[in-house]
Amino acid sequence: MRTITPALLAMLCATTLPMPALAQGVMPGIGQGIGQQLGNPFDNRLDPVIDRARQVVDRVPADVAQALDNATTTMVQSARALAEARVDRIDRLLRQNPASIERDATGDPAIKGELLIMAPEAAMLDKARALGFAVIGNERLASLDLAVTRLAIPSGMSLAQAQAALGKALPDATISADVLHFTAGAASPRGGVMHLGTMPALQTPVGMIDGAPAQAIDALQGFAPGAPAASDHGSAVANLLSGAGVRHILAADVYGRGPTGGNALAIARAVDWLIGRQVRVITISLVGPANPLLERAMTAALQRGAVIVAAVGNDGPAAPPAYPASYPGILAVTAVDARNRALIEAGRALHLDYAAPGAGLRAANARGQMVPVRGTSFAAPLVASRVAAARDAHASVLQALDREAIDLGPRGPDQQYGRGLLCTICR
Repeated sequence: MRTITPALLAMLCATTLPMPALAQGVMPGIGQGIGQQLGNPFDNRLDPVIDRARQVVDRVPADVAQALDNATTTMVQSARALAEARVDRIDRLLRQNPASIERDATGDPAIKGELLIMAPEAAMLDKARALGFAVIGNERLASLDLAVTRLAIPSGMSLAQAQAALGKALPDATISADVLHFTAGAASPRGGVMHLGTMPALQTPVGMIDGAPAQAIDALQGFAPGAPAASDHGSAVANLLSGAGVRHILAADVYGRGPTGGNALAIARAVDWLIGRQVRVITISLVGPANPLLERAMTAALQRGAVIVAAVGNDGPAAPPAYPASYPGILAVTAVDARNRALIEAGRALHLDYAAPGAGLRAANARGQMVPVRGTSFAAPLVASRVAAARDAHASVLQALDREAIDLGPRGPDQQYGRGLLCTICR
């Protein structure tokens, strides 16, 4: 009988069913919300992937085939479990906060009772008022040259119903819910083995949109109720930036202390503030659904010379595409462990640019304790530090990153590691 070595099994698994292929097979379509993620459509999308795996299994020895079949089943189960955990987590958030959060028209969690409309004309607002909507306030994001109006929806109408009614009345308007975004990493029960040492000092400032860090930084601004409020996640991101050599950090706290932190308008305000402070390297370790306000904010920042790095999240390959990582022009970042293996829980974006360490790390929490962390959240600031290094050297950012990137997986850019692994020197 042929012996199945771990290396042989790993090679066959990688050849037969790489995680990106699995992701393509089980993803809900773009634009599908949380409520549409599971059930029979999910199961049906698994079939083509499993069929391809079975075809390869049929061509290998029986003992290898059985092991590979088991590995395929395990990967599918892991993807399903991550997707279900995401749905359960959001369901729990909605149950715990019925007065402040509800689902929008696509099933995603958003601020209850409010809609956003981009740069509305006076006639549009008159029509909205006639339908029972009321203006809560007007926001001017001066550094991005954007305007948005917040509307309260009519009493007795759900957010989804209000979106449909207003969209029908104002077909030319850009209307959205104020959707929520979630952090893409946390403390890990597994022991971290890497604590970033002292890297060469980088003078290019880096902005972070996250929770507030506890440590002293160059500037801190709050964009949510109770903000700024020190958080473990924000503290870890800032600590990793500092350890990677970044000497000037500006942080926008979009979470504060309330349940509706991480909303689209708060993130847009944060981008506007950072651009106004002349920050041109921004790292975002948050994930949520597509949103027209945020897409315009990101586009405006890119047009003003910013490089924005965003994590792809940790909801697994069966989660919907992660935003802001999926917006055009954003550097989408995934994570690897200490052995340069892609994290199985890594989410996906509509494109993938780079990978960086996101496990086997230790970073400071809000109490200043060094704790193990894991997730794509912690890969994004490391990539941002390499962007800052390129800016310090007055080099082309993408050319500098591509020169540094170590090609992993299939030769050339791929959907598991992007254009390669960055920041190995950060270890």
